[in-house]
Amino acid sequence: MERRVRVCLVLEGSYPYITGGVSSWMHQLIRSIPEVDFVLYTISPKADQEVRYTLPENVVGHTDLVLVEKPESTAQPRRKRQMLEEIRTMHQSMAAGSKANLDRTVKLMPEGYHLFKDSYMSEIGWELITGQNQQNNPIYPFSDYFWAWKSVHDMFFTVLGASAPEADIYHAISTGYAGLAATTAKIRTEKPFLLTEHGLYHKEREMEIRRVRFVRGYQRDMWIKAYNGLSRMSYNHADLIIALFEYNRRMQVALGAPEENTMVIANGIDVPRFSSIERKSRPGFHVGLIGRVVPIKDIKTFIATCRIVKDRHPDALFYCIGPTDEDMAYYEECQTMVSSFRLDDSFTFTGSTNVMEYYAFLDVLLLTSVREAQPLVILEAYAAGVPVAATRVGNVPELLDYDERFLAPSKDPEKLANAVTFIHDNPNEMSRIVEASRRKTKQFYDRDEVHRKYLDIYRQMARDGKWQA
Repeated sequence: MERRVRVCLVLEGSYPYITGGVSSWMHQLIRSIPEVDFVLYTISPKADQEVRYTLPENVVGHTDLVLVEKPESTAQPRRKRQMLEEIRTMHQSMAAGSKANLDRTVKLMPEGYHLFKDSYMSEIGWELITGQNQQNNPIYPFSDYFWAWKSVHDMFFTVLGASAPEADIYHAISTGYAGLAATTAKIRTEKPFLLTEHGLYHKEREMEIRRVRFVRGYQRDMWIKAYNGLSRMSYNHADLIIALFEYNRRMQVALGAPEENTMVIANGIDVPRFSSIERKSRPGFHVGLIGRVVPIKDIKTFIATCRIVKDRHPDALFYCIGPTDEDMAYYEECQTMVSSFRLDDSFTFTGSTNVMEYYAFLDVLLLTSVREAQPLVILEAYAAGVPVAATRVGNVPELLDYDERFLAPSKDPEKLANAVTFIHDNPNEMSRIVEASRRKTKQFYDRDEVHRKYLDIYRQMARDGKWQA
């Protein structure tokens, strides 16, 4: 009997604590490959989060690493000075634009050892910090630089010293801290490292950092450089790097991913399930957004679009379909905006619900996100026979066949409302487009085929210790 493959899924800020998006994809993948055992290695911002999924039976373990905790060291390196010299050399190489290689550093660093104190109390560590301060931050107080440097690096040290679960393959679902954890596990265990990026982690973090007002100047630049560095490390060490679409694959290569180690596997959906929805029209004109109520989905632009559409089509009704409890402050702001736009009687926040019920009667699915990779809701809508208009983010233009009638820049409610109006006013044209989109989804985005590809990859990497196309 063939031994079961064990895959360690390395996850940051997603499954099983957050619903939707990447988490849904992850849950479906695990359930669809019962031949494989999975252990979860989650990187979390805080302890004791609520698990939001019923874990499948083939999830056989779960280790949660809390980034902000600073555990005491339970081990010490035998050649500490050599290890610290390697860290300094690695920083110098990265500053010069060379590849970020952690091999020698991690091999000298035992599990259970954390750099929190030695990073600044050792002679080498102190020279490194003060030298970087003189190079990057000479006009600001050193104390500001020191505490910013420490806040950036302490989370790295938490990950570097942690013990990863035993597995045949380490599969990270992003770069960042998850990628760092998988890189460290690969070096210590000599097991293969598979990386799947749904978006581009460093770009998403940069966008968030630039939006936060209290992180600015050298602190902002330090965080951005750190996240870029984490992505470079992941790309340099991963045995296979998967993007959801070609543009993102090229971006990975531009940041240092070896082209021969990259490939595209598009996301898929349960085509038969969504194609089986029986469409039943209702009185009025129904516009929906399916997604979490969080800033990256830009629900406020959706609400502004709804106000414009309501002025043009008084019978329009609007639905924000998805969880509202991830960012309560943002949700409350959205509720206030709905009231101030006098949409209370025609706008519904559904909360977590069965989206199938809404695909059955929606006349338009809107996606207003400021950042996406390959949004599955577009494919679900296509399979169900629902027209789509969306912002021009991620792989959305390709999914919408680059048809400018249905695409808009981020934060452009007027252009989105024009797309909705076109859909409303051209039912015959939309019937043709919807049918063509349904055929394309069936042909290219079948989830079962995607899962078969991952099963083949897992088996080959577990057997051969690498991936070879």
